[in-house]
Amino acid sequence: MYQEFTEQQLEIRDQIRNFVKKEITHEVASHWDEENKHPEELINRMRKELGVNGLTIPEEYGGWGLGSVEQCLVTEELSRGCLGISLCFGYTGLGILPILKGASHEQKKKWLQPVIDGEYGISFCLSEPGAGSDVPGMSTTAVKKGDKWVINGTKQWITGGGSAGAYTVFAYTDKGRGTRGVSCFYVKRDTPGLTVGKKEDKLGIRASDTRQIIFEDCAVEEANMIGRENLGFIYALQTLNASRPYVAAMGVGVAQAALDYASKYARQREQFGSKISSFQAVQHMLADMSIGLETSRQVTYLAARMADADDPRLPKYSAIAKAHASETAMKCALDAVQIFGGYGYTKEYPVEKLMRDAKILCIFEGTTQIQKNEIAAYVIREAASAK
Repeated sequence: MYQEFTEQQLEIRDQIRNFVKKEITHEVASHWDEENKHPEELINRMRKELGVNGLTIPEEYGGWGLGSVEQCLVTEELSRGCLGISLCFGYTGLGILPILKGASHEQKKKWLQPVIDGEYGISFCLSEPGAGSDVPGMSTTAVKKGDKWVINGTKQWITGGGSAGAYTVFAYTDKGRGTRGVSCFYVKRDTPGLTVGKKEDKLGIRASDTRQIIFEDCAVEEANMIGRENLGFIYALQTLNASRPYVAAMGVGVAQAALDYASKYARQREQFGSKISSFQAVQHMLADMSIGLETSRQVTYLAARMADADDPRLPKYSAIAKAHASETAMKCALDAVQIFGGYGYTKEYPVEKLMRDAKILCIFEGTTQIQKNEIAAYVIREAASAK
């Protein structure tokens, strides 16, 4: 399916693309990768200058009132420059989804305005040390004491955890009911009992501030429960289905960067008296990269359009997009390193970073294997209903 974009969508894409070309160069991306630090000044400037903080927030709350397609365009372009920096800027797009999906009108008015104003980001807190894709296996609890909910537990692998000003936190409020006993809470960073853990020393996306978030008798007001009690698992599923196209767009951005670097290098590098771009083996690698990239881009924006249309097929297609684009990004990055040869294995060139960054796409927000489980479940149900 050929994906056409509106004039406004193309303007947004081009604005981000131009910013990335000027401000998120290979040297900038490499610097923050080496430093293993959140680029606070750069991110604050992006929030102020780019003006896309409230892209998916409805107009009635002060946002742009746009959708997943626009968010994916922004995410793709930022990830093309640096996946780690893209996550530093974009983690709030995930963190606000439980608010958009479940919060009351008054809660949205209160909690979304700081995001629009660029004051701080919001991190999504679902994964735990012993429960990543196994959401029902989480152990964090919230117990009602008087007019407050007291949260205890530890969240793991929290993207933006060290820089966020608030968190959307999932906890059992009635563990005996299983997933029907999960609720979601909005917790400010300065709430007593909340501790930000050490920064993870990761293989890739090193600019992204990934942390543990620890809750020890962390008391929040009743009004800080997002939406209704015991509906948190539904909000989590809705969030993940809506956000997987964003992760797919990250994969598209990384794959595009890999192809850009590899094709340019192949036209410059000479071996055996010829440009390596004339070698059929290299040509086939570039062709495979292009095939993977373009099919990933098509299914990513198909899923994004489904998200915007509340299409009931979204869970299946968002899983397809996430699985395909993530694996494509990894393969394209590996092939780029191969085309660069020994130089590709050094930090002097950008493709080794792409390889390190790309791997996380196959792991977080549901591994490729989890996506395939979900896709297969839909395929089997469709076959059963067709009888």
